[in-house]
Amino acid sequence: MGFSPVFFVGLNKVSRITDLREGKRKQKRINIYLDGRFAFSLGAEVVAKENLQVGQELTSDQVEALTGSDQLQRCLGAAYRYLSYRPRSESEIRERMQRRGFAMETVDAAIARLREQALVDDEAFARFWKENRDSFSPRSRWLTERELKRMGVLEGTIEQAVAGIDDGENAYRAALRKTRRGTPADYQSFRRRLGDYLRRRGFNYEVIGHTVDRIWQERGNSSG
Repeated sequence: MGFSPVFFVGLNKVSRITDLREGKRKQKRINIYLDGRFAFSLGAEVVAKENLQVGQELTSDQVEALTGSDQLQRCLGAAYRYLSYRPRSESEIRERMQRRGFAMETVDAAIARLREQALVDDEAFARFWKENRDSFSPRSRWLTERELKRMGVLEGTIEQAVAGIDDGENAYRAALRKTRRGTPADYQSFRRRLGDYLRRRGFNYEVIGHTVDRIWQERGNSSG
């Protein structure tokens, strides 16, 4: 990404913009020509913001600043698209942007900008993740912690977010959702199927056993 450093090794200290051409792609890129040669491309918004014009002179330091600003805008654009699907942890965004090929200093600058815009906040993200799981796919505290750790959230932030999780209540709500879709009529099959379901959601054997028996009895059956 960005300009080729090889090109700028022999670049005069000051160069003149000799042409500004729209790129063929849909990303609204402008090709910048210096001293009659293609030098690099910039986003149209960067060109407009800097009011670049044919005949304008640029030092090599200005060129470096322009391409750095362009990389930051591209990184931010990629981050905004990534965040449009769901909130993300800082670690998720960093990993994604680095995979996209952005330099570490560009990613750092983008993360700082996202923090200013309240779009990156691991405490808020951890609360969101916990509340979302509780509402739509109840699971154990242990599994919620594991998911947040995998997304790079710090341990102290995780502990604060999951402190209010009640495994017994979550297991019961998860079991109710499962049994609404039908269950076996015999106790052993019922226990095996519902138990496997709850185990995949991270609940321990004690919670599973209590929940299975509670649901079974609430359905008008005697204890197995």
